[in-house]
Amino acid sequence: MTLTAKPAAATPPADEPGPPAASARPKRARRSPLTWIRGGGAWNLAFLAPMLIVFGVFSWGPIVQSVVMSFQKTNLVSPPVWVGLDNFARVLSDPNLSTAVLNTMYFAGLALLFGFPLPIIMAVLMSEVKRGKGLYSALAYLPVVVPPVVAVLLWKVFYNASPDGVFNTILGFFGIPPQPWLQSSATAMPSLVIEATWAAAGGSIIIYLAALIAVPPELYDAAEVDGAGIWRKIWHVTLPQLRGILFIMLILQVIGTAQVFLEPYLFTGGGPNNATLTVLLLIYRYAFQNSLGGAYGEATALSLMLAIFLGLLSWLYFKLTDRWSTN
Repeated sequence: MTLTAKPAAATPPADEPGPPAASARPKRARRSPLTWIRGGGAWNLAFLAPMLIVFGVFSWGPIVQSVVMSFQKTNLVSPPVWVGLDNFARVLSDPNLSTAVLNTMYFAGLALLFGFPLPIIMAVLMSEVKRGKGLYSALAYLPVVVPPVVAVLLWKVFYNASPDGVFNTILGFFGIPPQPWLQSSATAMPSLVIEATWAAAGGSIIIYLAALIAVPPELYDAAEVDGAGIWRKIWHVTLPQLRGILFIMLILQVIGTAQVFLEPYLFTGGGPNNATLTVLLLIYRYAFQNSLGGAYGEATALSLMLAIFLGLLSWLYFKLTDRWSTN
């Protein structure tokens, strides 16, 4: 038996080009405006044009006008006068600005302390209920349905400082003396936070309930096999699975509380002794309660500073939490 060697594979000479590389791809031809029009781009632009025009006129138009107005002295009647950075200087030198900033931070801190964990706790408890979950969800969302002005005026009646007031009557059953609520600088801001938490918690509860549905039940089964109780399930399963939505809800609540206006305006008007004066209420005072015609330049200047601050805060927040919310 003889063995015959297989002929070696022929290799192309060095000067001959090899086969084209598999990764080489033909370059795309550049699309000219005429090609884009023939491909239906003009029709897409025609359908988008009304929305873009409406959005530009009613959204970006006022923003641009406010930026321009912040550098002008105007009462919206007389011709505006360009004053440069004078409006910003007057706002920064106003002694009420520091009071408004501190009050806003105080409101935001109390709202985060009480208003942020409460919807999470309520949503977790409601998700464990086997019967009547729809009824509890409707009751939790009911405060959101009530018009905000009606809710504030209703709570203003509850906060009546006389012994016959609703809340003071309830406190009287437990032997607690009547509280001044909105009439005291010490209790006015916490009273506003209580009402604001009641009014806004329902929307957050519904969002958390929707997020809890997406949590795989296998994780709870595995935790139960490992002997985890209800609190360990919440800490090691529920909260990590809701991490992304928690980060989003936190920054939204920070932005919302930094722009609080309705509660201090309707409850106390910023009093007593400016104890509930917030940044947005100060902007309102500049525009509508200052000298004749209003100081719209100062109002828009403070609005612009608030918008820049919230934008930078949001950017920094997402930069710091980007890795935590995805890992």
